[in-house]
Amino acid sequence: MMHHIRRFSYSNIIANIIFLDAPVDTGFSYSKSSQGSKMGDIESAQNSYEFLRKWLIEEHPEFQSNPLYIGGDSYSGKIIPIIVQDLINDIEAGKYPFLNFKGYLIGNPVTDGQLENNAEVLFAHGLGLISYELYESMKENCKGNNYVNLDLTNVNCSKDREVYEKCISGINVLQILEPFCPFIASQKQKQMFGYRRSPSKMREFFAVEPLSPRCRSYGYLLSQYWANDDRVRKALHIRKGTVENWIRCNYDLPYEYEVKSSIGYHRNLSTKGYRSLIYSGDHDMWVSHISTEAWIRSLDLSIANDWRPWLVSGQIAGYTRTYSNGMTYATVKGGGHTAPEYRPEECFAMFERWISHNPL
Repeated sequence: MMHHIRRFSYSNIIANIIFLDAPVDTGFSYSKSSQGSKMGDIESAQNSYEFLRKWLIEEHPEFQSNPLYIGGDSYSGKIIPIIVQDLINDIEAGKYPFLNFKGYLIGNPVTDGQLENNAEVLFAHGLGLISYELYESMKENCKGNNYVNLDLTNVNCSKDREVYEKCISGINVLQILEPFCPFIASQKQKQMFGYRRSPSKMREFFAVEPLSPRCRSYGYLLSQYWANDDRVRKALHIRKGTVENWIRCNYDLPYEYEVKSSIGYHRNLSTKGYRSLIYSGDHDMWVSHISTEAWIRSLDLSIANDWRPWLVSGQIAGYTRTYSNGMTYATVKGGGHTAPEYRPEECFAMFERWISHNPL
């Protein structure tokens, strides 16, 4: 689906965006083969790249000269770097020299499950969700960098972990300031976000308590009624008989979460000279800014412009830093998982400035 992004007060278009339902059998996407949905990270990235090639080269060559960016949020932090790497390899091999690829952007990006789970403890301590004493005990008993505690023989770490889980059991990890509500989730989602997730984070949608309209997930429930309305399907030109029931997040696909870390892809891409925007909602505990900043530091990039606030309407909207390889990193103040859902005006400004080659 092609969508136009416009400035709030002007008629000129900033960008055309194609929203792709991926992998197959998510959203309104479907496969004519029963084998179509049996895939993993690598094949999903390859399928998305194939779509991009066909759309630009075969179906809409008039857009080939347009500046091309590839972007996504959340779990696409695993997929986008693979797509970008494949595209750059083909461009360098001379296959598609006419494609005007400029860079990529990802928000609250799932990157490395163990890194993100460990950073969660640092985040919890920094936001006052656990005590100083518990944090220090976990550093000592869990060996400082393995708060996930995969070693069940480490009794002291396991005990600390139990106390930690009780402390955060009532926290909405998607945005820690919002009410703790049931979330549409499944056992599959645990695999999606890494090594371990506490039961408190995987509350089944059909929880004992009713879903309150004050909960953000109440809107997720309503979206399913909206998307399954015949009038909506007709307006979206959904082919009859292809997708019987639209599900907001279909975590029950036969899908293999095979890429344990995408840091290696970022390390390769960081040397290619393309632009990138990495951003994090600073109240997201699920994929916290701490873990994102950690893997960015691991790339050992030279800083071009150091840490500073960026503003929207005269107010601090977050903090940003740029690197000599063309990477821009930004936090979005008050943003959750993912940032644009919680701070649309600020994220629009961030996107507009970045896509226009202006400082945030």
